[in-house]
Amino acid sequence: MISMRLDKLRKAMQQNGLNGVFIYSKENRRYLSGFTGSTGYIIVSSSRAAFITDFRYIDQAQEQCKGYEIIKHEGALNDVINKTIAELGITKLGIEDSFMTVSFYETLKNDLIDVELAPIKDIIENIRLIKDEYEVECIAKAAEYGDMAFDHIIKYIKPGVTEKQVELELDYYIKKISGNPMSFNAIVVSGIRSSLPHGGPSEKVINNGEFLTLDFGCVYNGYCSDMTRTVFVGKANEEHKKIYNIVLRAQSEALNHIKAGVPAKAVDKAARDIIDGEGYGQYFGHSLGHGVGLAVHEEPKVAAQGTKTLETGMIITDEPGIYIPDFGGVRIEDLVLVEENGCRVLTKSPKHLIEI
Repeated sequence: MISMRLDKLRKAMQQNGLNGVFIYSKENRRYLSGFTGSTGYIIVSSSRAAFITDFRYIDQAQEQCKGYEIIKHEGALNDVINKTIAELGITKLGIEDSFMTVSFYETLKNDLIDVELAPIKDIIENIRLIKDEYEVECIAKAAEYGDMAFDHIIKYIKPGVTEKQVELELDYYIKKISGNPMSFNAIVVSGIRSSLPHGGPSEKVINNGEFLTLDFGCVYNGYCSDMTRTVFVGKANEEHKKIYNIVLRAQSEALNHIKAGVPAKAVDKAARDIIDGEGYGQYFGHSLGHGVGLAVHEEPKVAAQGTKTLETGMIITDEPGIYIPDFGGVRIEDLVLVEENGCRVLTKSPKHLIEI
């Protein structure tokens, strides 16, 4: 698996006129090496791959980074990097321009001799766009944990508990069943606070007659899930049901448009047209979705400004919403695998309006 990923990287390197790359961002490092530790540096040439780390992670790197030459650095890191680049015969080195700090770049630039530094832009991220069978299995398992957590938390929610108490229970349960923390800080917002698309949990008490939005994710083997469900505490009135059903219809319509060959922006438009048509367009201000993988937010952007066309193996979210100040908000989000003639929804939790 790792060797296949390195082959894809080397092909992309050749297409971009590079004979080496330097990688240390968490997701790209894990994708290319399998390393799960927190400190390590990858240098890949046209024929060799080196993994540099310190004493703390040498044994771990030797176990996880198959096909790599493991190099322990002691003292100045740049000395080892420079020596390795020279030994690998690299003259044009690609760097993670969207991740590397200016100070690190300046240090490398000043220390390297006869080596040109060049941005790799989204080379590795574009390789990561298409998930292999292993990645799909991991993300599906993370989504399964999410469904279990949702089933648990709706039995815990009741009037009188706070948003923070719900978040803490959710976090505890996810750690209990998966052995991992949530893939991001959960959004738990109720009442008029549910109009905050990315609102964090507060000490607000959850009351009858309110929407409650839960947006959270789980992790399995480093891969993330992401889901949102909005429930109603008490009995929903006609206005609440109307808003909810518009979002549900928009979310379902987007699912009908997801398949290989469809521009991502067309999927966004399918959901947005329904919400616009009902007169709530001004209350849907974010994109419809995003890619999910080793990071919870990846390409492709499923947005009006999205530039990607969906391909088989991409995993994206479908999450329209309506957020009305001083009233509340609704978002419904599924995790979706793009297939040749349609899509497979990985999130299995029910989407009808649940009244608690």
